[in-house]
Amino acid sequence: MRIGLLGPLQVDGTVAGSRLRALLVVLALEPGRVVSISRLIDGVWGDDPPARAPNALQVLISRLRKSLDVPIESHPAGYRLVIDPDDVDVSRFERLVASVRTADDPTKAQVLREALGLWRGPALQDVADQDFFQPHAARLTELRLTALEDRTEADLRLGQDPTTELTALVTDHPLRERLVGALMRALCATGRTNEALTVYETARQALADELGADPSAELSALHTSILRGTERPRTNLRASLTSFVGRDEEVAEVVRLVGEYRLTTLTGLGGAGKTRLSIEAARKLLDGTTDGVWFVELAPISKDVAQTVLSTLGLRDHAFQGPSEPIDRLTAALSTRDTVLVLDNCEHVIDAAAALAVRLLGDCPRLRILATSREPLGITGEALWPVEPLTLPRENPTVSEAFSSSAVRLLYERAKAVRPGFTIDEQTVADVAGICRAVDGIPLAIELSAARLRTMTPRQLASRLGDRFRLLTGGSRMALPRHQTLRAVVDWSWDLLSDKEKTVLRRLAVFAGGATLDAAEHVCGEDVFDLLTALADKSLLVIGERYRLLDTIRAYGLERLEESGEADRIRTAHAEYFLTLATTADSHLRGAEQLAWLDQLTAEQDNIEAALRNSAAQTALRLVGATGWYWWLSGRHAKGLELTKAALNLPGAADEEARAVAYTVGALLLLATQDNWPDTTTFFQAAQQFSGPTKSPLLRLVKPLSQVLAGEREELPEDDGWVRAAAHLLRAAAFLSRGDRQDEIESDLEHAVTGFREIGDRWGYMVSLTNMADLRARKGDVAGALAHFEQAVAVGAELGTSEDLVQNRLRLAQLRLLSGDEPGCAATIVEAEQDAARIGLPSVMAMVEHGAAEIARWTGDLTTARARLTKAESIVDQNWTIACALATQWGFLDGVTGDLESARARHNYALTMTLGGPNSVWVAHVVVGVADLALRQGKPDEAARLLAASDAVRGTPDLTHPDVARIREEVRAALGEEKFAEAARAGDNATVHTLMEIAGPTLAIPVV
Repeated sequence: MRIGLLGPLQVDGTVAGSRLRALLVVLALEPGRVVSISRLIDGVWGDDPPARAPNALQVLISRLRKSLDVPIESHPAGYRLVIDPDDVDVSRFERLVASVRTADDPTKAQVLREALGLWRGPALQDVADQDFFQPHAARLTELRLTALEDRTEADLRLGQDPTTELTALVTDHPLRERLVGALMRALCATGRTNEALTVYETARQALADELGADPSAELSALHTSILRGTERPRTNLRASLTSFVGRDEEVAEVVRLVGEYRLTTLTGLGGAGKTRLSIEAARKLLDGTTDGVWFVELAPISKDVAQTVLSTLGLRDHAFQGPSEPIDRLTAALSTRDTVLVLDNCEHVIDAAAALAVRLLGDCPRLRILATSREPLGITGEALWPVEPLTLPRENPTVSEAFSSSAVRLLYERAKAVRPGFTIDEQTVADVAGICRAVDGIPLAIELSAARLRTMTPRQLASRLGDRFRLLTGGSRMALPRHQTLRAVVDWSWDLLSDKEKTVLRRLAVFAGGATLDAAEHVCGEDVFDLLTALADKSLLVIGERYRLLDTIRAYGLERLEESGEADRIRTAHAEYFLTLATTADSHLRGAEQLAWLDQLTAEQDNIEAALRNSAAQTALRLVGATGWYWWLSGRHAKGLELTKAALNLPGAADEEARAVAYTVGALLLLATQDNWPDTTTFFQAAQQFSGPTKSPLLRLVKPLSQVLAGEREELPEDDGWVRAAAHLLRAAAFLSRGDRQDEIESDLEHAVTGFREIGDRWGYMVSLTNMADLRARKGDVAGALAHFEQAVAVGAELGTSEDLVQNRLRLAQLRLLSGDEPGCAATIVEAEQDAARIGLPSVMAMVEHGAAEIARWTGDLTTARARLTKAESIVDQNWTIACALATQWGFLDGVTGDLESARARHNYALTMTLGGPNSVWVAHVVVGVADLALRQGKPDEAARLLAASDAVRGTPDLTHPDVARIREEVRAALGEEKFAEAARAGDNATVHTLMEIAGPTLAIPVV
């Protein structure tokens, strides 16, 4: 409910009758406060109240309550309108005016403009003719005029031109001397001195005619200063045409620096927003600077910096008597002034600007300078504020996350100005974030992008920003030419570089992920440190732990590299450097230095990928071989597989060993992604074709693994501790997955655990412990399995978040539940969820939902189990193992709820799919689900047979799994021990090839 009194009465609802309106106005003038009965009677009836006025007032109150959707409370002393005071425009207006009495000019102008915007006409217009309300109306009218005076004076101090508005106000109120004075100052600020004198004369005559009085001392002093030529404006800052987005904290910090240091320079890339930031800071500085703030545009000039400052200050030759040299005249003029000079765009006259600053700051003790430049002025006492690009959103953010990015907020503000109705919603947010990220959050590039959104959708624009220099054109016609297109912005910076700086910049563009000093020296030439520093000083290079170009500058540099004719040579040098680095790192990824080298290769992945994509077949395949184990350890399986396939498909000669190693890497990554089992087999077989000697640890494992898979006697390497430990691990994993040679598995795993621990390989140690833990769990040793999983999780956490770590946490959660530690189980699931969110892969997040759903089902929480599975299905990617696992869990749930037909279809799908896979443990788990279905179908003998079949396929009974234990117990109870044993014998000799026949009666599968 809102009530408007500043103009015609405005209210939600109908208030019929003058007395009812008067009653509402009296109450609304004191919102939320009790108004006495006598005051209400005076407001409604004035000097002629009815005989029983309190009763008549009560009737009016009752009518008003029915008319309004707002309560009116009765009190012994009167009545109270229950409403937020800010919902009454009079109260809101008074609060806003009072809030800025001591505020700075920008705040005062903004808030008073909002307050004055509440007025729609004369105050209390509906009741203004009644004596009771006239003092209220007069007070509000006076307050409005005072607010107008305060606001126009603030605008004037901020460099805006309120002449037109002030002229109208002075015409309506010729005796208000503050308005007259403000108009005179506004006219002087625009060079209309004669008109200012005329305004004074008109006001003097009006005062004499109307009041018989002379102008006040203040107005007379202003008149005298104009006659003497000493009345000057305090700034030339112009009003901004657009909103200021995303840098409020920076404005405050720049204001602080200018107060603390006499020279402050804002540095940054062209288009980063240095000029706008300096203007907004200058507005804040104006209020506390006696002689004003002056903005000096240096962009259009190539010399005569001092003369440009003189002209900006209005100190031309005919108006100044004294020294003839511009710098001397400027120094004399500013020697005693408390002034801030904003020197904008100093980079192309950097030496002259620096010399001017030194002279002025030395001779003018009250002067402060705020400069903007693409590089520092480089003088003693200079404070620097780097103007960085706006904050970027993450990839694929939510709408609320996107709006926390200042880059997104700027794009939104500018886009809705050129395309009414533009919104950022779930359909557009990813593309909007992509646009902001593609242009590096550079404000000018964002504004040029927003202009394109007038005729393009966000998706269309985002998909075309690879050609950003052609696309991002058409800036403001009033902007300098170098700010009208993105290319012109970067051209300006390029043209200011020396030849050596240009050479280094274009060569640096070949680095996709930044460069260390060592890499830059190898690719760009020796002794580049000083040139790198110079490029950083010119805001073209970002310095942190490495040297990095913004994507926009890198794209420009690549164009220049192609033009130079040295692109092939530089790309070759780049690839050679990273091949050497990856080869060196590979040997350290299998020992105690694993973590440090993982970090180093992680920092260089963009460069390695770029080198691989830009190389011929031989170099590309060698890069795959050198980087493959890193991709495996770091969980970059999908990306590594993509790059491996690309390298293998390159035309051109490559030696057999390099190709065989690449096939080995491909097989390994296919196994991890579970993307395509036939391709995995094809890659592994291709690697087996190489029979020569090799130093590649991965290729050396191919032979013993192939012997295991073929059932031949294995030859384990003796000369390499890591290869031997890995061979033991692979052999144990192969036996586990095939359900074969169970008596040898534990010995192999013990050798693997010992070997990896001795050489310091955390990954191998973790995986060996994980397999050992699973083995202990199947044997019923929950405590031993828990200890191994806890140790594996601790080691895995050192390696960083990975799919292995998430899987281990889920198994740990299951075992904690089985050991009776329900709080520990819940906490471990939360940790797995957090790790999965950090990884961000749909398959990993779905894996967590599946694991949590299984645990919820075991505890009887079917609602949570169903919700978790539904969520997993909504996020899962094309991963057949996850799909099969989900189908099995749905089958269990459907069985519990009695939907046996759905359960049959689910289990049938899962079994059909897993039988084509490589892991007998997965198959065995699916068969347990089929056994559950058989039990619920009333076929306990089939359930016993299926349980035995799952044990046979797995190679050993699972003495820990809750579903196995539950089904076995229920089947024994149904059949008795003797019949249970007899039924189980029918499944003891099952293999993966006979499972369909065994499951046929339960799944109703016709056997052909």
